[in-house]
Amino acid sequence: MWHGEYRDPRLVEVSDAERIWGWEHDFFMRVLADRVTPRVLDLGCGTGRLAVAMAADGHEVTAVDPAPASLAAARRRSGAARVRWIEGSYEVLPAQSFDAAFMTGHVVQHLSDQEWTGALKALRDALVTDGRLIFDGQDPSGRPWAHWGRESTERPIVLADGSTVWAWTERSEPDGDVVPVAHHYRFEDGLELTSTATLRFRDETELRGALRAAGFRVDQVYGGWSREPPGLGPDGELIVIAVAEPRMLP
Repeated sequence: MWHGEYRDPRLVEVSDAERIWGWEHDFFMRVLADRVTPRVLDLGCGTGRLAVAMAADGHEVTAVDPAPASLAAARRRSGAARVRWIEGSYEVLPAQSFDAAFMTGHVVQHLSDQEWTGALKALRDALVTDGRLIFDGQDPSGRPWAHWGRESTERPIVLADGSTVWAWTERSEPDGDVVPVAHHYRFEDGLELTSTATLRFRDETELRGALRAAGFRVDQVYGGWSREPPGLGPDGELIVIAVAEPRMLP
């Protein structure tokens, strides 16, 4: 799948214009402040909005993303010089180097089962004992994809130059909790671009099991940005805070 919102400079600009600072960013900054966390990893950092904010608060931030176009946009942000930017994915993470790791913006939904297992193992290796892993995904129990279509998702996105892009999402038939989607973009000059992805939704039980197998203890699972329990409130999220367990001696 192409994931054009991360790889095409035109769609990176569109995505960044739409995904402004919101409740989720405030939530992650509050979680970061809950404990002394000098060294922070932002895995799948995208255009770096959260990474730059965390660095501005005095944290030593390493931001990792596999998409050059996204990282180029991140490096242009005001304050980007405070962040260490790395092109790559979980395979490049240094061992025992972070007190907290974040995967935000529903990054986990873009990982296949093999990638998810590999990412959790790499993240456990990258975190110190008692370091925290914080990530978010949509709760599949609410079937968020059920109403994805042009009529319900079409919206205008205003870019920095004042031009407007019309965007909408369509999905193919789900295979259980695996949902193929296509994001469509129509620019003012008539250009139309389509980005495709396959999203993998994981429920709370599956998340807990995978984290336990990778060496994490689940501390909290929230259903929304006001820290509601799963299944309550309007957000339809599964926001997980997990703690790296001590390594077992051979």
